Amino acid sequence: MTDLDKSGAAPGEPTPAAARPPSAFLEVRDLKVHFPTDDGIVKSVDGLTFSLEKGKTLGIVGESGSGKSVTSLAVMGLHRASRQQRSKVSMSGEIWLDGKELVSADPDEVRRLRGREMAMIFQDPLSALHPYYTVGQQIVEAYRVHHDVDKKTARRRAIEMLDRVGIPQPDKRVDDHPHQFSGGMRQRAMIAMALVNNPELLIADEPTTALDVTVQAQILDLIRDLQKEFGSAVIIITHDLGVVAELADDLLVMYGGRCVERGPAERVFYAPQHPYTWGLLGSMPRIDRDQTDRLIPVKGSPPSLINVPSGCAFNPRCPYADVPKDNATRTVRPELRQVDGGHYSACHMSQEERERIWTEEIAPKL
Repeated sequence: MTDLDKSGAAPGEPTPAAARPPSAFLEVRDLKVHFPTDDGIVKSVDGLTFSLEKGKTLGIVGESGSGKSVTSLAVMGLHRASRQQRSKVSMSGEIWLDGKELVSADPDEVRRLRGREMAMIFQDPLSALHPYYTVGQQIVEAYRVHHDVDKKTARRRAIEMLDRVGIPQPDKRVDDHPHQFSGGMRQRAMIAMALVNNPELLIADEPTTALDVTVQAQILDLIRDLQKEFGSAVIIITHDLGVVAELADDLLVMYGGRCVERGPAERVFYAPQHPYTWGLLGSMPRIDRDQTDRLIPVKGSPPSLINVPSGCAFNPRCPYADVPKDNATRTVRPELRQVDGGHYSACHMSQEERERIWTEEIAPKL
């Protein structure tokens, strides 16, 4: 019988993926989340890989249905909330958080990490907060789950956090119910609850949805300031590129459950390498220059995640699908290939052709 090393691999063989130690604080490897339905299998996330360091912000962007929120729930371990739900979800791949693998971990272990080492700001605070309990009671509960303290101490902590996120008169508003808060204040209360245990990873899923632009700016500034204070790794999930323009260090563009472009935010904004990213940028209003033409929408509709188009999933909507003459766009699924540095793109066009189209055809119109 062949001797095995501690990782389970025979001498001289590569270490199995599950045994490779992560090189980043958060590392997601080939994540797949599939939902069986009567019509077929919904491939919400189909082979996603990315990493994130402490103190950095990753923006995940894409249209509704691209798999952004499903990815965040997978990281939080919320697809396994109940036995009934687990039987309906197929999840594979690896999620490493500070050296701990979460996909294969015991649900109780993930539950202990949730709230303390990783926390999430949900898209709709009114539905995420319980209407029966006061805001203070809910923050107190989130704190006491992970700390052996009395209610009085936890209440002081709740008031402190409400004050830190900018709630006026926190010692009085702590006893209000969620419906007594405005939309922006509810979102601030959600941020206070998420940060009450000083988590090392914060996921914000559409944190500014349904808020007016001035409140949006306040919420984003608050997340940035709190990140500096706590040193957390932050994931901002949004369909709005403007939200992450100044907040994100790195950007990941999702389409059809997969990553089509990933890299430093500045590179993705100013030298994008995928036609879908060009479409997102073209549909975003700009205030730093005169807008002489109408915004350019991405034509067509997002693909069905049950019947994802063969080849590149974006090919039915891509105006450059016929550029590669070998028809690979419609027959072969493109893999992420390095453009330069940490910039990757999944497109069958050559880098030279993409750069020519961007410089001559796309950029002048934006």
